[in-house]
Amino acid sequence: MSYNFGATNESLFFQTLFLDRDGVINERLPGDYVAHWEEFQFTPRALEALAFFSTYFHRIVVVTNQQGIGKGKMSVGQLEQIHEKMVSEIQQSGGRIDAVYYCPDLSNTPNNCRKPASGMALMAQNEFPEIDFQQSVMVGDSVSDIEFGQNLGMATVLIEGKMDEIDKLEHALRNGLRIDQCFASLWEFAAELMKTPPR
Repeated sequence: MSYNFGATNESLFFQTLFLDRDGVINERLPGDYVAHWEEFQFTPRALEALAFFSTYFHRIVVVTNQQGIGKGKMSVGQLEQIHEKMVSEIQQSGGRIDAVYYCPDLSNTPNNCRKPASGMALMAQNEFPEIDFQQSVMVGDSVSDIEFGQNLGMATVLIEGKMDEIDKLEHALRNGLRIDQCFASLWEFAAELMKTPPR
């Protein structure tokens, strides 16, 4: 299934927005982890995009892999403090985040909760039983984000710019990965949705 977000289609409406964090909401730190609030920088016009999303989606959920905890680069307390301040800044700008879920596991941990595994989405659905993955969209900048959304039947949006994943992305596309839309930034995705008013 493929979605055209700009099409005039009254039957098209996504109730829940799933968002990756690094590279989508905030800038990545090349080769490192955002371990302190002072290192956290919103991507251009992300706050405006999130303010718009709060009028468009019933639920907005952040799902983020944070193996910096597993590597000892930061503590759970540090990460949660970053998220508290992130949510506060978003609220002050007129937006909202309904929940933030993170996975601290290392990528080589057996049965870990990292995307593309579905654990964080199922946690969200447990907290908000009205979430229907078929009426949800996943926005991320990594192959694992797109696989996460595709595995659950969500629409998928790739935020371009993660240059170190180009080869991995091309390989995944050859093997059935589906990307419904690509945008240069979270703001550009919001601008496209503005053409399709919510019901």
